[in-house]
Amino acid sequence: MTLPEPSPHAAEASAGTPERGGSALDAVRARRSWSRVTDEAPTRSELEALVSAAGRVADHSSLRPWRLIELRGADRERLGRAIHKALGQEGSSTKPLRAPLLVAIVVSYRKSEKVPRWEQEAVAAGVAHTLSLLLDEAGWGVIWRTGHYTRSKAVAKAHGLGKDEALLGWLYVGGKPDTERGGPRKGVDAAAHLSRMPEKRGRGSKKNAGGGAKDESTAL
Repeated sequence: MTLPEPSPHAAEASAGTPERGGSALDAVRARRSWSRVTDEAPTRSELEALVSAAGRVADHSSLRPWRLIELRGADRERLGRAIHKALGQEGSSTKPLRAPLLVAIVVSYRKSEKVPRWEQEAVAAGVAHTLSLLLDEAGWGVIWRTGHYTRSKAVAKAHGLGKDEALLGWLYVGGKPDTERGGPRKGVDAAAHLSRMPEKRGRGSKKNAGGGAKDESTAL
């Protein structure tokens, strides 16, 4: 499937958003979460093209244990009522109205002796992360929102979830406002999160004359 041309507003996206065709590294470095967005949103065809690409994440046994639900217009109001019902409140929550498009991320568990549920959830989350990156690269503002009501019966029913499905939250999608031009997020300290396997201590390890430990083992 051919990716659609960027929307007219994409050229006005914030500084730091890479041009289409840039490297994946550039796109990842430039992304950020957009808590506020405009009323613009990608079309159904634009969204389908990006979802098709996002579905190429690593997927053990190719189970495709996920699906996405598109919420626009009145769908968001239905979700708002479901959220308040889950919270035991009257009326409707306005949270789903913060963006013109919400994409619900659903993990659809498949029966498998090789792929446990946690791994299937990782696939669904991978699709969501990749889709959010693709949307950002295409010029759209995105933020992944959750909440303790995400796994409530009322919210699950509103989305039509099956008994072997669970909700992982929503991507809130809209245009990037000109008033917010924050730069890319600061990269993490890789050394604090990347390590090696610990050395294996052999049975011959013993204390030396000075009282310190003598490690006679070698690294794996």
